[in-house]
Amino acid sequence: MELIALLQEAAPVMLLGAGYTLLFAVASMIGGLALGVPVALMRIAPWRLLRLPASLYVSVMRGTPLLVQIFVIYYGLPSVGIEFTPVTAGVLALSLNAGAYLSESLRGAIRSISEGQWRASFSLGLGYWQTLGYIVMPQALRVAVPSMSNTLISLIKDTSLVSVITMTELMLATKEVIATTFQPLPLYIAAAVIYWCLSLFFEFLQRRAEQRLNRAHLSR
Repeated sequence: MELIALLQEAAPVMLLGAGYTLLFAVASMIGGLALGVPVALMRIAPWRLLRLPASLYVSVMRGTPLLVQIFVIYYGLPSVGIEFTPVTAGVLALSLNAGAYLSESLRGAIRSISEGQWRASFSLGLGYWQTLGYIVMPQALRVAVPSMSNTLISLIKDTSLVSVITMTELMLATKEVIATTFQPLPLYIAAAVIYWCLSLFFEFLQRRAEQRLNRAHLSR
């Protein structure tokens, strides 16, 4: 009974934190896609001037810890006159990080499409961007969905890092409840269950997206 009372007391704060976690994950996924798609296209472009900055961005984002990126954006940039609110800084850091990984998922999917389809498209009179948009990208998106969904699920867990910039997402909310109840084990387990449930929800959406794309592909 004490455990039930503890969870009932903690539920409002933890669920509010879970809402922020979901907000950060979805907003960062949208931001990551907005970055990842053009970066992927730049990475496969035949022009070196486009490939180099995109490659540098991906290398920096994948080669440095997300926690360091959060610190640079929230604590470092104000020293040069650029300031963000905790929400903006958190979403920006997560989006920049996710964009690098999403771009690589999409780039790999585009590369998996056989060169024969490119040549066949060119022989029909389509240009580079037409081939990419009408022939290659629809197939590449179907291939990329699983790995891109994995990035979203990882984002749900990575949101715990924004607690270092005072954002009351799920992990910080859990710590705040623990500070008043002195019951870390059941509350951390409850937080883990919430993270797991959020991940299961997005896994369900991933499977539905894959099924719809596969049906659309087979119906052609």
